[in-house]
Amino acid sequence: MIIRRIKNIARQRGYVVYEEPYKLNIWGIRANSTTPNSFDDEIHVFTNIGTPQKPNWAYWVFQITTDPGTYWLSNPTNAKGTAILKPGQFVDTYKIDKHRGKYYALCQRLKKVTVIRDYDRDAVLDFYNGKEDLGWHGINIHRARKVGETYTVDRFSAGCQVFKNAADFQFFMKLCELHRKVHGNKFTYTLLDKRMEFRRSLKQITIASALVGLVFGGYFLIKND
Repeated sequence: MIIRRIKNIARQRGYVVYEEPYKLNIWGIRANSTTPNSFDDEIHVFTNIGTPQKPNWAYWVFQITTDPGTYWLSNPTNAKGTAILKPGQFVDTYKIDKHRGKYYALCQRLKKVTVIRDYDRDAVLDFYNGKEDLGWHGINIHRARKVGETYTVDRFSAGCQVFKNAADFQFFMKLCELHRKVHGNKFTYTLLDKRMEFRRSLKQITIASALVGLVFGGYFLIKND
């Protein structure tokens, strides 16, 4: 059911869903919240472990943050403001490499991405009023602490997609290693925003309701004519 829903979203947006065996689909889901410093987002990882003719989907969900912590919102390293990854699909943009030269993660090494620059330094996530910035921003997918769980984002994200649980991240990287062996060191990352999806759904419902009203209104007008 959830795969069907994701495929519908992908079809509407023109996004790709990989059905080749063991090719990872990595989708971040940004929560409907503007409160920073919490791991309140999700990363959905799914892959076909069957055949193209008979798909058998394996599906995992992990807690992450897709947003920078309050430290970097208040103390941006870029004069334009702190980077917040803009929702979209970033095809063949990531590869397994060392995050800040320390440990292996999925790193933005192959293509540019667009971020929103939060420049007002008020420690509140500003998704709509910032300026877009396309470039090599190092928006990596990595973990917070080396072991255990992390409960506040703080300095662990300056815009990266960061796992809350270290064991979850280790498992995720094992999936990435399997993908690399079969499909090479290129990965696609997709980021959705629940606020945008809600607005899109509401707009579709409103349009559908208006059309139903027109159809039924027209029917009664014709019948009563």
